[in-house]
Amino acid sequence: MDVSAATGWWVAAGLAVAAELATGTFYLLMVGLGLAAGAMAASLGLSMPIQIVAAAIIGGGATVLWHWRRRTHGGGDRAARENRDVNLDIGEHVHVDAWAGDRTARVQYRGSSWGARLAPGAVAKAGEHTVSAVEGNWLVLSPRSPH
Repeated sequence: MDVSAATGWWVAAGLAVAAELATGTFYLLMVGLGLAAGAMAASLGLSMPIQIVAAAIIGGGATVLWHWRRRTHGGGDRAARENRDVNLDIGEHVHVDAWAGDRTARVQYRGSSWGARLAPGAVAKAGEHTVSAVEGNWLVLSPRSPH
């Protein structure tokens, strides 16, 4: 049984996507795109050097673009506890009736009572606050800035 170059490229692309699913490394998906480009070049009957160049340009370009996007649009190096891409509670608003002396409070959020801590450097005032981080089962709150 003869295996075509396109089949080899597709198998490699599938392995890259499977590795991405196993590790969560989104960059491997970009590499998989490059490998798929090599498969398409092989399907078009282009020579092996052109297939390799197509895979390198598409895969490398997609990886660079993804890296640039993460750096310019945020989310790159922020901790998961403060990253809205990871935790959708970040940026949500809650009302604090009163702060305790230890800078904690109980707040109603998503239909239940949550423990809340005041963000470092923030002034303990009752009112509207924004979730700036989630630490375990504690919400870290910052006073809501007026718009």
